[in-house]
Amino acid sequence: MGLLKFIVILFCVFYLVKIILRLLIPILMRNFAAKIQDRFQNQFSQHNQDISNQQEGQVTIEKKHKSASKRSDSLGEYVDFEEVDG
Repeated sequence: MGLLKFIVILFCVFYLVKIILRLLIPILMRNFAAKIQDRFQNQFSQHNQDISNQQEGQVTIEKKHKSASKRSDSLGEYVDFEEVDG
């Protein structure tokens, strides 16, 4: 009798979770999509503001700063291996 009661309770809990998720997931997805859409619109508006600040016909060249990547000599020296037939 205890096993049957456990199975019925487990089935009811599973069914309730299934119903709740069917109602909750679309709401969460809408909120997530709205946040992503707002983020893209903000980036687009910032890009448009940067472009509108420039005068027509003006050319700007933006250089990327070279990262100060120092080569470390402590890595060792390069060894070229050759196949030995034998």
